[in-house]
Amino acid sequence: MDSGHTAWMLTASALVFFMTPGLAFFYGGLVRAKSLVNTIMLSFMTIGVVSIVWTLWGYSLAYGPNVSGDPLIQGFIGNFSALGLDGVAMMSGEEDSISPLYDVLFQMMFAIITPALITGAFVERFKFSTYLIFTVIWITIVYAPVAHWVWGGGWIGGDGAGALDFAGGTVIHINAGAAAVAAALLVGKRANPGLQPNNVPFVVLGASILWFGWFGFNGGSALAADDFAVNAMLVTQIAAGTAATVWGLIGLFATKKISAVGVATGAVAGLVAITPAAGVVNPLGAIAIGLGAGVICYFAVELIHRTNLDDALDVFAVHGVGGIWGCIAAGIFTVESMAPEGVKGLVQSGSFEQVWIQFYTAGGTLAYSFILSFAILFVLDKIPGLGLRVSDSSESQGLDLSEHGEQAVVNDGAN
Repeated sequence: MDSGHTAWMLTASALVFFMTPGLAFFYGGLVRAKSLVNTIMLSFMTIGVVSIVWTLWGYSLAYGPNVSGDPLIQGFIGNFSALGLDGVAMMSGEEDSISPLYDVLFQMMFAIITPALITGAFVERFKFSTYLIFTVIWITIVYAPVAHWVWGGGWIGGDGAGALDFAGGTVIHINAGAAAVAAALLVGKRANPGLQPNNVPFVVLGASILWFGWFGFNGGSALAADDFAVNAMLVTQIAAGTAATVWGLIGLFATKKISAVGVATGAVAGLVAITPAAGVVNPLGAIAIGLGAGVICYFAVELIHRTNLDDALDVFAVHGVGGIWGCIAAGIFTVESMAPEGVKGLVQSGSFEQVWIQFYTAGGTLAYSFILSFAILFVLDKIPGLGLRVSDSSESQGLDLSEHGEQAVVNDGAN
């Protein structure tokens, strides 16, 4: 076993884990103070619930061998051969450069943050207990199949159509963005949206933690401490910095002020967009991707705000649209020396072949996630005693007290 590779993958796993608490602070700072604890808890409880689901059956469905039978379903999802991680070697063999368990651990962290991203669409009005049930179902029938398609030997990854998704642009960001739209549509608009974030330092702190963790997210997806990991980390930094700067400058031009929340959001958009391409583009490609993310996601936020869709924390505009742009951009800016054999981007080859593969990969993931997520939430909403939305009085009081019996800040801790 190579101790260097193992040490890097353990570090990368810890970095990706740290992203979910970072997301909790990022989202928590954006909502009204009376739902701050609830917003943080949505992410924090996701860590526990998904860890259990991933261990018992999620990993098997995502990374187990293709189910056998009808050719139409082969490549759709893994089988049950690794239920409870049965059959996954606990110790590495002589031929292994790294422990077989690293993949379980590393991919668990990706599975954890994905449903946590969705929560930004329905904060301040969604029943906490219903969210926990939704998470179990969603990981099982939405996340696991899409992960299998791309990374588990399924339809659209390297063993299928040849789509490029180095670190999760489709599996995590497009997937979560589509589900966020379904959730926002079904739960409805907030009764009284807050006009300003309750804690801007929390937003910047959360974005900073996300940025820091993203080095493990993208760099760890090289699955080794090698040149690909170094490049992935470099282009991650470049894209995020570019998008943050562009978002801030657009805001300055539009409002004569540079918003801290805007720059933080721009950085996240750049991180999202570089994710599918981090292993296959060079620094100049990263600048182009970051520039596109800053512009496209900024105006996506502005456009969606003019509709009746109350995606409270802009999940679709940042993660959905950013993921789509990044997925397509991977087909544009991929360089042959870093890509799988025979794959070239549009800029290098002049051919739209890889762009087309990326386009239908993004579209298929978007459609599948939206339809299945909508169906899950629709059914949960119709179950007596369950439902999606808290009562009007609970929403007015704030979900911290109504759902948790706690407050973010009290004047006298003895009371």
